[in-house]
Amino acid sequence: MSQLLVANNVSKHFGGLKAVDNVDMIINEGDIFGIIGPNGAGKTTFFNICSGVYKPTTGEITFDGHSLVGQKPEQIARLGMARTFQNIRLFKYMSVLENVFIGFQTKTRTGLADAILHTAAYKSDEQLIREEGLKVLDSLGLLPFKDTKAGNLSYGMQRKVEIARALALGPKLLLLDEPAAGMNQLEKQELMHFVIDLNKRGYTIALIEHDMRFVMNSCNRILVLNFGQKICEGTPEEVREDKGVNEAYFGKGLLVGRKGAAA
Repeated sequence: MSQLLVANNVSKHFGGLKAVDNVDMIINEGDIFGIIGPNGAGKTTFFNICSGVYKPTTGEITFDGHSLVGQKPEQIARLGMARTFQNIRLFKYMSVLENVFIGFQTKTRTGLADAILHTAAYKSDEQLIREEGLKVLDSLGLLPFKDTKAGNLSYGMQRKVEIARALALGPKLLLLDEPAAGMNQLEKQELMHFVIDLNKRGYTIALIEHDMRFVMNSCNRILVLNFGQKICEGTPEEVREDKGVNEAYFGKGLLVGRKGAAA
């Protein structure tokens, strides 16, 4: 497998606070890669560094051979990295299909003037976006909801629509920030299978998640952070058995994923 996203000694300091401290990470093409840790461990900050929201204080990040340091989020998106956020950011009064249209914005060639004048290039882009948007929804089983306002969908369905919009970019890597947050157990199960299915279709996925069953049953590799530092990286089995992880995250003596373990 080729290395897709590589972080070397990445740190992010906010004044005297070391939110991320000398973290190394490798995400290989084809991974479902999990990032876990207690609240305040630096997970979302690390995601924000990877996606260009924050510039690292020190260290280097490369994506598909390109350095990401100093790149803006929209530039990184054009390289093939898409992400969702912990709080769903859909336009609730727009239809599902219209929300997905927005994900194609980096692929269009036309500007404001074309939109106002309805030029041939604008009409061509509009037709292409519609066709591709319908294909994305169809591939994810969301086509029956294409005309439904996003705000009228269940929370779990809204999350799928948000992921569909991210997939409109045609990403090489999809970043999911706490995708199961706020879901009931059935919705979490459905989303987990949805993510696994996306991976089987060829998408490389990295996710932050607090639900340990979700992570342990979907990810093939996991990075564990605590107080901004990396304390473990490995397979779910290696993470489950790591003493430092159990003490820092799960509590002493707790084994996740076995009968009686916490969700």
